[in-house]
Amino acid sequence: MTAHTSALSRTDAALPRDESLGAFAACGLGGCPRSAGQARRFVRTTLTSWALPSLVPDMTLVVSELVTNAVQHGLAPSSSPPSENPVWLGLFRYPGTVVCAVSDPSSDPPRPRAARDTAGNGRGLALVGALSESWSWDPAPLWGKTVWASFALPGGLARPPA
Repeated sequence: MTAHTSALSRTDAALPRDESLGAFAACGLGGCPRSAGQARRFVRTTLTSWALPSLVPDMTLVVSELVTNAVQHGLAPSSSPPSENPVWLGLFRYPGTVVCAVSDPSSDPPRPRAARDTAGNGRGLALVGALSESWSWDPAPLWGKTVWASFALPGGLARPPA
């Protein structure tokens, strides 16, 4: 897992345009079944360092679903990954909002499914929609897609800790 953190200007069209970026953290994931666990640890560590522990339960579950989808559906099953880190997770903190974004090399859009009561899968994107303020996806200009979900900051926290 490769990790990066910084304070950056906002450039991604999938993210809010009217608020300045307060913090950014990203990690590359290997695209294997362990990637979801690595992503959960990264989210927990990052949100704790941003003094946002109340977002950890919902955001770790959402990120786990998005990364699992990226690994299962965003990587070609018969080919080797295009790089050491074919899946990327980014966390973006804005005044009032935190956005998690998962990128993978597939340009196929995420497809919500209606799962039967007895099905063991097929509820991931419904869960993402239920736990986040909003979610969507955007094609990447040069490579794959990014699926993102936004979360309101608790208690009106507007600025990242100094």
